[in-house]
Amino acid sequence: MPPIKRHYYIDEAGDGVLFDKRGRVIIGSEGNSRFFMLGLLHVEDPLSLEHSLSELRQDILSDPYFAGVPSLQPENRKTALAFHAKDDLPEVRKMIFDFLHDMVGLHFYALVRDKKIVLAEVRRFEENRSEYHYSPNELYERMVPRLLRDRLHKADEIDIVFSQRGKKPRTQALLRAIEKARRNFYRNHKILSDSSINITVGRPDRYGGLQVVDYFLWAFQRLYERGEDRYLKYLWHHVHSVVDVDDRRERGYGVYYGQKVPLDAASLAWRTENEKGI
Repeated sequence: MPPIKRHYYIDEAGDGVLFDKRGRVIIGSEGNSRFFMLGLLHVEDPLSLEHSLSELRQDILSDPYFAGVPSLQPENRKTALAFHAKDDLPEVRKMIFDFLHDMVGLHFYALVRDKKIVLAEVRRFEENRSEYHYSPNELYERMVPRLLRDRLHKADEIDIVFSQRGKKPRTQALLRAIEKARRNFYRNHKILSDSSINITVGRPDRYGGLQVVDYFLWAFQRLYERGEDRYLKYLWHHVHSVVDVDDRRERGYGVYYGQKVPLDAASLAWRTENEKGI
């Protein structure tokens, strides 16, 4: 039999920033997210996805209805180069959501952290370790092993494309995170993962899978940050597992959502009620 190969694309939404330059807490303030999310998309046929996205982009760029739209001009380096939910026109965004809704061979996974809980953890670390200083990269690097933990033994070869974050090279940190994921999986299941893993750090305009991850994460952001669940509901049939890590009302490891346990606005109402003291 030919070797089994998997293609994963990983990106984040929100940010890991907890403090401003003066050390003040800025979680949820203007320009700063309340939640941090890490998403992984498993694409069965990445070449087909790339081709279909390229065709759709060309159709949009050649449509007279969009003539003169700034975000569609190549010099502005937005939709003309890559789909990005935050920058795309609402009409374009609807077309992408329809495209993704009908696409086959997409499997999405995510972790969600509540930065208010992360802040409480950081405060405890600071109390116990005087030399400890929080870095926003720390949150990202702690989440990668958990996101990958049960997904590194399912193929002979795995290609992982991480969305580029900043200008500093991060390949070594990602390799460490992957090795930690292997160790955690072996510790929990006593199964060695000997898959050949290829890591790439790239930009969305080079990898259609990263553009798709961005759309899924945008839908999650709209739910968690604004309480709007219609976007996520539209794509939910592609979602295999979402872990709300900091919903520890019943279990210390969080709450798992999936096809049997859908995630919607009602699922998250408890947070608002708690903060209002209801």
